[in-house]
Parts: sequence; C-alpha cells; structure tokens
Amino acid sequence: MKRLALLSVLAALCGPALADSAQRLVTVGGAVTEIVYALGAGARVVATDTTSTWPAAAQALPRVGYQRALAAEGVLSMRPTLLIATADAGPPVALTQLQGAGVRVLQLDAGHRADQVGGAIRAIAASLALDDAGRALAERFDADWATARQQVATLPGRPRALFILDHGGASPMVAGDDTAAAAMIDYAGAINVMAGRFNGYRPLTLEAALASAPDIIVTTDEAIATAGGRAAFLARPGLAALPAARAGRLVTLDALRLLGFGPRLPAAVLDLAQRMRAP
Repeated sequence: MKRLALLSVLAALCGPALADSAQRLVTVGGAVTEIVYALGAGARVVATDTTSTWPAAAQALPRVGYQRALAAEGVLSMRPTLLIATADAGPPVALTQLQGAGVRVLQLDAGHRADQVGGAIRAIAASLALDDAGRALAERFDADWATARQQVATLPGRPRALFILDHGGASPMVAGDDTAAAAMIDYAGAINVMAGRFNGYRPLTLEAALASAPDIIVTTDEAIATAGGRAAFLARPGLAALPAARAGRLVTLDALRLLGFGPRLPAAVLDLAQRMRAP
C-alpha cells in the first residue's frame, strides 16, 4: 500500500496542474480536506467524504461516502479532475476505475506521526500548484509543533490514559499500539494503559479495564453524543467499575481534531495534555 501511495503521489505531481478555474477536487480524509482549505483552495473542492467534518464550509458539500468504501460512480458524478486521499482510501478497484476515467489520484501515507503532516502539506500544495502557500503552511505547522512539544514537556506527571472508541456498536473499543489515539496520548506526555498488549483496537472487557487502572478516560465528543451524555457513557459495562469513571475523570475532544493528524495537531496535543492534568 505504501508503494501504491508513493506511485500515486508521483503520478499526481508529474501531471500538469490545471488552472484554478478548471480544477475540481474531491478530498477524501478529514486531514486532507483540512489541508486543502488551509492552503486557501477550498473553492476548488466539489465533494468530500464523511470523515471531512472541518472546516464548516466542507460540511455543506456533497459527500462521496466513507473513505474506505468509495464507489467510482459516485465520485465520477462530481466530475472531478483530481482526487486527493490518504492510503486508507479504497477499495483499490474504485481508485483504479477513477484513474481509468482520467481522474488524477493523489494518495498520501496515513500514518500517525507529526513529521508526516508537513510532507502531506507540501505534496498537496504541489498538486494544486500552491508551492509557496504549502511551504508557508508547513513551516507554520513545524513552528507550532515545536512550541506545543516544549509546553507539554513542562507539564507535571504522566497520567495513565485509556482511550475508548465508541460508535454506538455492541461494545466499545480500546486503543492499543499503532493507533492515532496511542500516538496522541504519547505526544501529550501520558501513558497508554494498553501499550504493549496489542495493535489496533479491541473490544473493551471489564477484566482488561480493571487491570489497566487508568487515571483518566479519553474519548471523542461524538462518542459522548452517541451514548446520550457523559453520565451514560461512563455507565457503560466495562467502564462503570473503574475508579476513573466513578470520579468522572473523562476528557473528550472532537474526533477529527483528536485523531485526524492535520494542521490542528499541535493545538490538539497541547489541549489534550492540559485537560488530562486538570484537577
């Protein structure tokens, strides 16, 4: 997949950039959409995916579905000249069909590292012939990131955090290694209580939750809304017995801001770090 992403980047960058008035973009992935708007190219976007919830202007655009389940027909109905997505986008057959129909496809790595954000900014800017804007945005991101890291380093202690991913399914999921949540907890100077146990997400069990002994529970604003509020969320099986839940030690952030790894990452990391240490 990384090789496919690299080839897609090269193909998009080598192809001729269309004039602003002729370019019609479909952006797939919340961070991708954020970057395009931050570069000042929001007017070129004709459709986005369901993960693109910010900025507000993007929410008013047509949707082409979830990033992992794109349909070529739906995307083509938007008459795009360029689709920009992360390597999570698919299925591959849909992307192949789009390229066969003459749509340029730019795919970017979908990792969970801060140093990838600047590269994504520059690659997207190059595909839009906005190199100067891309350079300025990437430099601003790097400066903000350095400041955030310095401020996090001054905060006391290393809270033990349990991240819960809950979309209203049968069982909430907890974040192990190699997840955006794990990276955010680490960047915030805290400890992921599920580190070293497994990769990805697994269903929450009472035994695992009790054994992990978190100081704080972290989740998304969307999970709280789905549960019907903070109290209802903390009362869910597997959480209610935790001392952190009984004490109301819960931190929530907007899902895209918390897990998206876009231009707002420095502010999100600092916000998370400060909230996890609040009285």
